[in-house]
Amino acid sequence: MRTMVAIIGGGLAGLYAGRLLHAAEIDFKLVEARDRLGGRILSTGETGAPSEDGFDLGPSWFWPAMQPELSSLVRELGLTTFPQHDHGDVIFERMSRETPWRYRATHQEPQSMRLAGGTGTLVSALAKRLPPECILTGTSVKHIALGATNVSLTLAKPDGSEDSILAGQVIAAVPPRLLANISFSPAVDPAIAQRWRETPTWMAPHAKFFAVYDCPFWRDAGLSGTAQSFVGPLGEIHDATTASGNAALFGFLGVDARARATLGEAALRRACLDQLARLYGPRALRPRATIFKDWAADPLTATSDDRNGATHPEPSSASWVTGAWQEHLSLGGSETSASEPGYMAGALSAAERAVTEVRQRLRVHRDEPKQ
Repeated sequence: MRTMVAIIGGGLAGLYAGRLLHAAEIDFKLVEARDRLGGRILSTGETGAPSEDGFDLGPSWFWPAMQPELSSLVRELGLTTFPQHDHGDVIFERMSRETPWRYRATHQEPQSMRLAGGTGTLVSALAKRLPPECILTGTSVKHIALGATNVSLTLAKPDGSEDSILAGQVIAAVPPRLLANISFSPAVDPAIAQRWRETPTWMAPHAKFFAVYDCPFWRDAGLSGTAQSFVGPLGEIHDATTASGNAALFGFLGVDARARATLGEAALRRACLDQLARLYGPRALRPRATIFKDWAADPLTATSDDRNGATHPEPSSASWVTGAWQEHLSLGGSETSASEPGYMAGALSAAERAVTEVRQRLRVHRDEPKQ
């Protein structure tokens, strides 16, 4: 296959890069290792399968006043938003031998917003506006080789066979740590490769737990659903009820990735429900369903380095590529954003920067007459 631009990664950054290239009438192929698009954006139903009216196992919120580009995209795509529920008291659990404390919450400012149907609706809306023949799912990039004028990408297909793409430019819309697992010919500058490996991947060390109920009973008790705990296993809890009314609580596990692997999912689910019962009463022990997503156990998200800690990527304006690859490779994953690395807004800004670099190299300008 031949194309002007190859995009590695079908998460928000990759899809947005495809959108910008498509609008500029630049041919591209997007390669995604998963059998679905979205990357760390994953909205599922009660069974854990992707759903058009789901719970957000990855990012849940955005802030329109602080993230105008993302807010503009949401409006442009015609998506519906609603505020994160924060009315009612907040619970604070300091020590296991103490009764949890209850506080009157102040109104959150700026207001966290969510997407009706889940953040997965953003992925679906972007994908629907791209040519389906430009998107390859279930296909991973194993090797990237630089030629005299083009780049060759060796692909592993779902059936185990190999294929290749010959492209003029490459946008790597994946976390730098995952990109470091791909072999390059010639090799990437060692200092750059080390920087890729040392850049934390947002969400990779974390796990989320959801308990789905027939109704949001905590609201009737004057509780917002928000809680913080030093006891655990959930360190931070929020109301996850959907815009359509599917009631749920969710929390981030405060147990590190290695301990989670040792304890096992079944024990963690039980411990999470026991904690919810301590905080919200015995009705919390009777969910309709539970959902558990450990991103550290997802090999298409996390590497062994991500299991060692939960640091957040830092913004940087330094170049992500040097040497022989500088004229053919751009990094466009959210972690490479100079403003909001790791966030959905960061995915948009990083993708836009990468596409700008590619267009400059291809000598294609936004205002050029169409050929």
